[in-house]
Amino acid sequence: MSNTRYASLRRLLPRAVLLAASLLSLPFMAGGVARAAEPIRVGGKNFTEQLILSSMTEQYLRAKGYSTTLTTGLGSTLMRQALESNQLDVVWDYTGTALVVFNHIKEKLDAEHSYARVKTLDAQKGLVWLDASKVNNTYALAMPRERAVATGITTLSEYAKMVRDTPKDRHPFAVDMEFAARPDGLGPLKEAYQLPLTRRDVIQLDPGLVYTALRNNQVDTGLVYTTDGRVKGFNLVLLRDDLNYFPAYSAVPVARAETLAAHPELSAQLNALAAQLDNDAMTEMNYQVDIGQRPVDQVATDFLRQHGLI
Repeated sequence: MSNTRYASLRRLLPRAVLLAASLLSLPFMAGGVARAAEPIRVGGKNFTEQLILSSMTEQYLRAKGYSTTLTTGLGSTLMRQALESNQLDVVWDYTGTALVVFNHIKEKLDAEHSYARVKTLDAQKGLVWLDASKVNNTYALAMPRERAVATGITTLSEYAKMVRDTPKDRHPFAVDMEFAARPDGLGPLKEAYQLPLTRRDVIQLDPGLVYTALRNNQVDTGLVYTTDGRVKGFNLVLLRDDLNYFPAYSAVPVARAETLAAHPELSAQLNALAAQLDNDAMTEMNYQVDIGQRPVDQVATDFLRQHGLI
């Protein structure tokens, strides 16, 4: 059977290892077969949202009559290397990641210009960014809902003003260690919003523990991701980034140009899938997996059926 399915991360690991080996010039797929006859190789990263998107894409394409394989559980850089080196054909990636990590662009761009820039830059590498979905999985600051309601704070500017107006109070803020050290992370955020958080206020944690600290009301605010299912599951409120500090991380299907040329209808089909996705839908699906403990494949199948895609 040409279709390869993975129902758990335990079963995903061998494929991820196999793909890593292929990048070291070990055989990953036999050659000599016309591109149009080969399966479309769908790839995905190693967190919930990506597991859902890649499973959804593989199921959707299989329902359209394509032969497919699915390789997920990959780190962001490894997935990109696999796409560039013709080990994968279709993935979902984020404009902010492509700008900052893959293309090393430090310029601040809005969502529209971020998409246009990565589309142009990656076209030179034989990669096509198709239509952007309405999913923007960027950074955000969140508060426990009870505290947000009590203070009436809805924006980052209002939060910063509260911190400035109460300098003698502690304002515990949880942040993951990567963001605390990034040159475009905590330091510039504090500068942009004139946010006088001190060392005693900033608590550096593993990303998952930031959500736990917020749920347990151990911190006033914390750094989260906008489509993470725990935002809904833990009843958190996202503070609006009214100065547009955080870059756009629009989720977009990305495909090799030669794959699209071999399958003339593929671009339109992937664009139709992207058109059905937005932050509310993605957050709900992440919630069903992370909080509701539903299988990734089933959540993806349900979404496809509900939107008439399969």
